Amino acid sequence: MTTEVERLLESGEVEPLGRIVESSNGAVLVRVSLDEESRLAIHKPVALERPLWDYPDGTLAGRERAAYLISEAGGFGVVPPTVLHEGPWGLAATQQWVGEPHTAPDMVVDVVAPGEVPAGWREVLRGETPEGEEVVVAHAVEAGVRTAAVFDALINNSDRKGGHLLRINGAVWGVDHGVSLGVEPKLRTVLWGWAGEDLAAADVARVERVRDALGTGDLASLLADLLTLEEVSALGARADQLLEVRRHPLPLPGWPAIPWPAM
Repeated sequence: MTTEVERLLESGEVEPLGRIVESSNGAVLVRVSLDEESRLAIHKPVALERPLWDYPDGTLAGRERAAYLISEAGGFGVVPPTVLHEGPWGLAATQQWVGEPHTAPDMVVDVVAPGEVPAGWREVLRGETPEGEEVVVAHAVEAGVRTAAVFDALINNSDRKGGHLLRINGAVWGVDHGVSLGVEPKLRTVLWGWAGEDLAAADVARVERVRDALGTGDLASLLADLLTLEEVSALGARADQLLEVRRHPLPLPGWPAIPWPAM
């Protein structure tokens, strides 16, 4: 069922406000207005997508929408409302902006000096700055971050940078899911703190809901317009594997475990 926010994002008038210069795929900050209501959103036109060697051209916007549908079907609550919208540059993924535009969100992943890892956080990676200073990539240990890690394993996210996770009003949101949902295993993330540990019961239930929605609900038909049949089948296989093993995955041999840059 389409929510009011989705209806606004799908059908509203798009007003470009500025280019997100850090984005490699032409993301634009926009205001979407409909019936005297408006929302800020990130607008990612297919026409501005950068070609990638391991994903078919012109498919990233559909993967953004698919990630939102999967998050909602499982009750993960990770992905902000995301729709496909015909805007000034043609078809685009349009995602509601979360938080206040002039207020920096709380980060749940950070790069710090070895002695400055916050209490309770888990260290993921050690490295050096160009100046030779040792640094640590670490992430918070809390239910919302752990749920995001399970969601990433489910959708085969190959680009979970630290800056893609935001804590806003106590909720953990994930953004930028265009390079996900491929067939070949390619999980690449900064959330390795639970690798090999048992899944939390609540996250097992979320994966079960996605598996069931693929089999008896309408999720598979919704995804069929966004992904290939092979990709939808691979999603189901990952859900089955997570439910069989019931553990957080380990890094894959022969594939970079951490995206670059990590933040």
